[in-house]
Amino acid sequence: MSNRAAYLQTMISLASAAFGVVAALAWNSAITALVKQIFGTGAQIVSLFIYAIIVTILAVIVMVNLAKLAERTAPPKVEAT
Repeated sequence: MSNRAAYLQTMISLASAAFGVVAALAWNSAITALVKQIFGTGAQIVSLFIYAIIVTILAVIVMVNLAKLAERTAPPKVEAT
C-alpha cells in the first residue's frame, strides 16, 4: 500500500470516528432527556443507572454482531503444513 493510500485510509477512519462521537453525543443528550421525561427528575440517579445499563447492553450486542461480521468477511487463513 502506498503512503498516499495509507494516509487516505487513516483520514477516512479518523473522520468516521469523529462523526461517530458527535452522533453518540447527540443520542446521549436525546436519550437522557427521554429518560428524565419518563422517570422524572426526582429519580435522576435511578434513571441514569437504568440508562447506563440499557446503553451497555446495546453496546455489547452491537460489538458481538460486528465481531461476527468481521469473522465472516475475513479472508480465509492459510494453514502452514
